[in-house]
Amino acid sequence: GVCRRPAMLLGPWLVAAAAVAAAGAGGSCPVLCVCRGQGVDCSGQRLFSVPPELPLDTGNLSLAHNRITSIPSGYLACYGQLWALDLRNNSLSVLPDRLFAGARRLAHLDLSYNNLSLLPADMFLEAGELLHLDLSHNPALRRVHPHAFRGLARLRELDLSYGGLSAISLEALEGLPGLVALRLGGNPWVCGCAMEPLLKWLRGRIQRCASDPQLAECRAPPEVAGAPLLSLTDESFQACHLTLTLDDYLFIAFVGFVVSIASVATNFLLGITANCCHRWSKASEDEDV
Repeated sequence: GVCRRPAMLLGPWLVAAAAVAAAGAGGSCPVLCVCRGQGVDCSGQRLFSVPPELPLDTGNLSLAHNRITSIPSGYLACYGQLWALDLRNNSLSVLPDRLFAGARRLAHLDLSYNNLSLLPADMFLEAGELLHLDLSHNPALRRVHPHAFRGLARLRELDLSYGGLSAISLEALEGLPGLVALRLGGNPWVCGCAMEPLLKWLRGRIQRCASDPQLAECRAPPEVAGAPLLSLTDESFQACHLTLTLDDYLFIAFVGFVVSIASVATNFLLGITANCCHRWSKASEDEDV
């Protein structure tokens, strides 16, 4: 993960040895991988960890269909030519901070079919050239930080389908001016009042923003369960905007005043009745005596 340069050694044979060592460290194809041009294919090899070294000119790296659970911090620091990274179908639950610090040309990133549960703030901040980001089929993904996609002004395609998302902040998507395709289907969306700003934004972008092949649907509340997200209109959220006028407040105050007076009067009458009953009972006892 750390860029290495051959040491400045005296003597032609030492320089040659250093060149061979450098080629072995950063220029050879990793074991169990196939290298063609700038492509490095390590997919489907049952790897539990990423290859420790890659050719420094790697442009397209596939680590798909393995059992990788973690990636070392700074792993991509040396691979400035990398433009496509395929990590789908692994066991990643978290990515290290600043993973993309050195991969400034990265345009295509596939993280689908993993175990990601959270997209933290600035997760892709240093991958500003990303055009396509696939985060689909992460069933444990339940939270996207409002600043998770900050820095991705060029992003065109974002796939968040088939996760565990019940909500997503409008702020997380508003900072993606280049977005033309967004997939949200297969998530347990809760279409309550908090969802209204996002749905308004989606309706405003629907001409430019491709919708899911299978429309995203509401899971809750019960009255809209099964309804496509984009079928909800402003009328669907009318109850979220019920406001009281001055007349309403005056009426409520009047009713409250009347109820309180009635309560006092009732208590007064109950007190008088109880007192009369007590006197009547005592008088009856005196007559019996």
